[in-house]
Amino acid sequence: MEGFFLEVYEMVSQIPEGKVATYGQIALLLGEPRSARIVGWAMRSAPGDLNLPCHRVVNRLGEMSPEYVFGSSELQRTILASEGVTFKENGCVDLRKHLWSGT
Repeated sequence: MEGFFLEVYEMVSQIPEGKVATYGQIALLLGEPRSARIVGWAMRSAPGDLNLPCHRVVNRLGEMSPEYVFGSSELQRTILASEGVTFKENGCVDLRKHLWSGT
């Protein structure tokens, strides 16, 4: 499992400012399309010293991470907005505009 976590971290490190990726998208790009939850676990377990842009990973609907991840979903939203990410009326990231195309 550790090897897969490292692959997730490498992939997430490539997401540019102003873009987001979904857990499922990352799993698919890594050749493990049914592993979105494992990607989520990897993100939750990410060591702070890697300086990963974890805030750029959202769920398939563009929703923010649960409260326990960043301290609040509002903090994640604030960081994304500061990078130019826009949101729909329901508070979700506008994935049509900001979904990263991958590598």
